[in-house]
Amino acid sequence: MGSWGRSLLAASVVLLAGCTTTASGGSAAPSASATSAASATSTTSTSAATGCHSPVETTSLPDWADAGFHGGSQVPHVFGKTGDIVAVLFAHPLRQVREDGSNNKILWVARAATTSPDPSAPATLVITATLDGTDTRVTREVAGGPGPSIIDMPRAGCWHLDLRWSGHTDTIDLVYAP
Repeated sequence: MGSWGRSLLAASVVLLAGCTTTASGGSAAPSASATSAASATSTTSTSAATGCHSPVETTSLPDWADAGFHGGSQVPHVFGKTGDIVAVLFAHPLRQVREDGSNNKILWVARAATTSPDPSAPATLVITATLDGTDTRVTREVAGGPGPSIIDMPRAGCWHLDLRWSGHTDTIDLVYAP
């Protein structure tokens, strides 16, 4: 094999090695072409790469969630599994450590309901978050129910959030980068 062929073979090995590195969750990280293909077929960003099931969208917010927004309301957001709540991400990507002085601001907007399933239930939004693939679990609360919040997580990765407020429940996955 000539010098050019050995160089091509060495470059191929390096590229393949880069495709098999592990992410923080312990799963193989996708190659750049796989990530590009995922981005082209959906509006997910980091959630496709980590196995989170709630894609980050940048389409217009639904009418029930766009109060106070102007000009098409195309901000990064994630819908809850049942569609009863949306997390509007003012800090995207969310980060485990924010060295620039910003914070992980999330506006939680719940779909208006004509009647609460449980009128005696507290309005506080209670978030029970579990780091994917671990037993790490934390609880966060947003006093007064869905609204503006700063939600930080102790580790980077895909967090599965169980949300409870005013007798409602939903789930959402959020990715926190290192």
